[in-house]
Amino acid sequence: MTGEGIIRGETGAQRLLGYTLDVGQGDGRARCHLRVGPEHTNRHGMLHGGIVATILDNAMGATGSLTRDPEGRHPFLTISLNTQYLAPACEGEALVAVGRITGGGRKLLFIEGELRAEDGRLVATATGVFKPVSQPAKEGAA
Repeated sequence: MTGEGIIRGETGAQRLLGYTLDVGQGDGRARCHLRVGPEHTNRHGMLHGGIVATILDNAMGATGSLTRDPEGRHPFLTISLNTQYLAPACEGEALVAVGRITGGGRKLLFIEGELRAEDGRLVATATGVFKPVSQPAKEGAA
C-alpha cells in the first residue's frame, strides 16, 4: 500500500489492469480508480465490458472487506455479480467505481456499485452478493 488507504499492485489483476483501490475515505465505501488506456479498449475503441465488471467487482468486494478490516484487506468472494452497461467510456477518461452495502449479515453481504466518468456520467451499475472468506487463526493467537 502506498499513501493513506491507497492499494496499488497488490494482485496480478490489479498490476495487469493498472487500477488503484482507495479504502481510506472513512465512509465504509471502497473506490476503484482507472484511467482508460488503449490496453483497456475493445475493437470499437471503447472500454471493454469485462473490465467494467472487474472494476465494479473490485470496488464492491473491497467495500465488503471494510466491514471486517479497516485496511480493506479481508478477502471476500463474489457469489454473484449483475452488471448494467449504461454509457461508453473512451480512452483517456478517468473512471471511479464505488461500492455501497445494501443489506446482508455475517455470512453474506449485498452490495451495489456505480462506475462514473470524471464528468459525472454514469457508465455502469452493478449489484452483487459477496461472502467473507474464513481465515485460519494466526499462530500463537488465543
